[in-house]
Amino acid sequence: MSAQTQTPGRVRRRALGDFAKGGVPIVGLTAYTAPIARLIDPHVDFVLVGDSLGMVVYGFDSTLPVTLEMMVAHGAAVVRATRQALVVVDLPFGAYQEGPQQAFRNAARVMAETGCAAVKLEGGREMAETVRFLTRRGVPVMGHIGLMPQSLHAAGGFRVQGRGHDAAAELTADATAIAEAGAFAIVIEGTLEPVARAITEQVPVPTIGIGASPACDGQILVIDDLLGVFTEFTPRFVKRYAELAPLISAAAEGYAAEVRARRFPGKEHCFGAG
Repeated sequence: MSAQTQTPGRVRRRALGDFAKGGVPIVGLTAYTAPIARLIDPHVDFVLVGDSLGMVVYGFDSTLPVTLEMMVAHGAAVVRATRQALVVVDLPFGAYQEGPQQAFRNAARVMAETGCAAVKLEGGREMAETVRFLTRRGVPVMGHIGLMPQSLHAAGGFRVQGRGHDAAAELTADATAIAEAGAFAIVIEGTLEPVARAITEQVPVPTIGIGASPACDGQILVIDDLLGVFTEFTPRFVKRYAELAPLISAAAEGYAAEVRARRFPGKEHCFGAG
């Protein structure tokens, strides 16, 4: 069961919970542009406009330089292009960590200016108060624990999370706190499989895995990884369902060759050519 099999209209947040309760895996992908969002919309349950766009669209080394204005612009494009999937937009680094009031101002702006259904923020117990503040004021929140790209420097780089009893217990406590604060779903990223599995069994809201566990209630991948467009590196948890980078390069090469040989444009591509 996916967005394409639902009744007309967008997938609702509560539907993700229904999927999880019914044992139906939730399908998510990222999207940052209208054309890609339009193509994936019929096949997924939710689309995440992730701050990963900083790396795959803008060429940054991390997600940290991403601004609220970027998220609003890309979020609005994705919402305009979709009809069925639930659209969630990331709050970027610095847009919510200061406190609940700052988080509410920025989340309200994102929702008002994009038309998205929810926002996502990173953090565990330290963000529970903020999640509670937002959800009590009508802002639906998707949580994110485990490997958190916005905490890259504080964590000492991209490291698998949940190693050791204490670390596993802390992650479980983080997930529990975010769920109790009102998050309707939680992304678990870059976490040891048994830990992600145990968290999924314990928390009352759906878990969305990325580099976590097949036992999570759903899965998400970055669309550019899935399509083989982002080639700087391939995380272990990524499966490429296409290899578009060589095709794009070959198409550009063919176009350049025809232009230089004056084979393009031909008369069929011109207006009023005799």
